[in-house]
Amino acid sequence: MLLPVILAGGSGTRLWPLSRQLNPKQFLALTSEHTMLQETVRRLDGFEIGAPIVICNEEHRFLAAEQMHGLGFSDATIMLEPVGRNTAPAITLAALKAMGDGKDPLLLVLAADHLIRDRGAFQAAVSAAEPLAEAGRLVTFGIVPDRPETGYGYIQRGAADGPTGYKVERFVEKPDLETAQGYVDGGRHFWNSGMFLFRASRYLGELERHRPEMIAACRKALDHAARDLDFVRIDRPAFEACPSDSIDYAVMEKTDDAAMVPLDAGWSDIGSWSALWDVSEKDASGNAFAGDVLSSGASNTLVRADQRLVAVVGTHDLVVIETKDALLVAHKDRVQDVKNIVSQIKDQGRQEHFNHREIYRPWGHYDTVDGGSRDAVRRITVKPGARLATQMHNHRAEHWIVVSGTAAVTKGDQVITLRENESTYIAAGEIHGLENRGSVPLEIIEVQTGSYLGEDDVTRFEGTHYD
Repeated sequence: MLLPVILAGGSGTRLWPLSRQLNPKQFLALTSEHTMLQETVRRLDGFEIGAPIVICNEEHRFLAAEQMHGLGFSDATIMLEPVGRNTAPAITLAALKAMGDGKDPLLLVLAADHLIRDRGAFQAAVSAAEPLAEAGRLVTFGIVPDRPETGYGYIQRGAADGPTGYKVERFVEKPDLETAQGYVDGGRHFWNSGMFLFRASRYLGELERHRPEMIAACRKALDHAARDLDFVRIDRPAFEACPSDSIDYAVMEKTDDAAMVPLDAGWSDIGSWSALWDVSEKDASGNAFAGDVLSSGASNTLVRADQRLVAVVGTHDLVVIETKDALLVAHKDRVQDVKNIVSQIKDQGRQEHFNHREIYRPWGHYDTVDGGSRDAVRRITVKPGARLATQMHNHRAEHWIVVSGTAAVTKGDQVITLRENESTYIAAGEIHGLENRGSVPLEIIEVQTGSYLGEDDVTRFEGTHYD
């Protein structure tokens, strides 16, 4: 049996404005109706696997939990890193947790933000790696390169290791173009995928040998971890003391038992908008459109329209990405410079890099439709059976109007039922709560008014995890 370990940390900016700090690409549906995290798990269909271990940032916990629940994994372990410490400590936490029940499973370590188009080839490579991992090898998967790429590290294969793999000769840093071309022509170098298969005890044993201070810090952080609903909250002080390092530097480059299995499965890390265009289905003119898009004379253009009609006329080699609160227009050759725009947004104290206008929570989501200095309008959707925490605001009042569904509204010691087209007023300082006891989504319009509308103006009395 394989135990998937899904590395879902990170908050990249290269796919802005769709990817945001609180909703990065691993939680987005970029190539199918499922998110990249969900696709990472779905490509294991057919294997006998244990309940996955997902490692993510604390601020992404609700996204991870909701998406794993959407796949039917209510028993997934979601480990929350209080700070980033690179891949080696993250995998160490998962390995220690996996062995905590007295078991020693094969850990299949996968990144949550990779695209693999050929599921059959991927599964064949994993199956080919299993005998090596059973024999005590620490297996990595080397992507068969189809071009000279200067943005990836490489793995140089050595002698054959069994019928399916090779010994790792060495790991190579990102090369210049001429060197990368030589790697491709020589046929002995593979892109470093960052995916691994090994027995938990073998990884921990090698880490104990080469980085004992790292495994000690991770043990302490896990020993002092707290369980909170779906989540394992790693102890912050202990984990902050842990050295930061990649698994390559900490273990794979030092061990004598590193092996590699080639993988030729249409792999991509979707590292830019041009990379997404590369792997997207295109029309006869090379256009890749998603959403409500009209075109005339466009070619080799990527358009994603999330909310509005987007029309492109005579465009060539452009990327156009539309969201509720931002629009990106870029030449495909310059999409790596999107990070410069994100830097400007941060420098100006704006919020468009941080999150989308629509915010997701375990109970549903809300969209801030409009607002000023003393007012805000939100559309709130509450899932059937879900509720918000009972709370109070000191500086703002709220008006709730039910658009559809039935709301159970707590106001002080009273619970009232509101149906479609009914409303209520909640004064500043009044304790209140909201619950959907029905079988269909509850939609309400919330109008906030007051001298201060900040999200920190809240006192919660129960169920703080609902917000």
